Amino acid sequence: MTKVACVTGASRGIGAATALKLAQQGCDVAVNYLSRADAARAVVRQLESLGRRAIAVQADLSDDAQVQQMIKTVVRELGELHILVNSAGYSSHGGIEQLAIDEWRKMLAVTLDGAFYCAKLAVPHMRQAGWGRIVNLCSLRAMTGSAHGPHYAAAKAGLIGLTKSLALELAPYNITVNAVAPGYTDTEMNQKSLAEKGEQIRASIPLRRIARPEEIASVIAFLCSDAASYITGETTNVNGGIYMR
Repeated sequence: MTKVACVTGASRGIGAATALKLAQQGCDVAVNYLSRADAARAVVRQLESLGRRAIAVQADLSDDAQVQQMIKTVVRELGELHILVNSAGYSSHGGIEQLAIDEWRKMLAVTLDGAFYCAKLAVPHMRQAGWGRIVNLCSLRAMTGSAHGPHYAAAKAGLIGLTKSLALELAPYNITVNAVAPGYTDTEMNQKSLAEKGEQIRASIPLRRIARPEEIASVIAFLCSDAASYITGETTNVNGGIYMR
């Protein structure tokens, strides 16, 4: 049976790399995006070149009505939904005194609320299929905290709690739920910090380099496969050994 996946934030970075890995594993893929329609369509063409069915679906994940329409579109166009990868991200910086209340709310809305909305609406289709995989893209900062992004660290830590809770609830239905926590990765979101202090960051990593999006995507794709059927409720750190420092 061909599996159908929905990958959020898949027009670029880790999301786009994950969509490609899943297509290479034989999945049909819905590519969610917020505003980069051309980039999302380019990813779709790449997936179709592999012989897979693929669609681009626009949705603001902080809006539950838009998420509902997205899931309806995925099922209508691709027939089923077996895999959900919550990789949509948002980045901003500010300490507790500088951080605007609206920034706090937006971060949680996109990162945590969005993952909850997507899972809530995807799970009935997974239960009907008798098989499901949910992977939430977490972060190194969920464990270490962040001196310049408490909203980001808190939202990502919340994803770990959501992951464990859903893993417990959904295990009887053959649905596994896991999180992947990347370290520093060569994505657009990290370009500024890597440009400003790339050498210092690399020196803090035992492997002495930044991850490629494809390396994170490979772990996500594994957790979405049959080979990972006995793994649930886990947060897999993919960070080049930075915790050993």
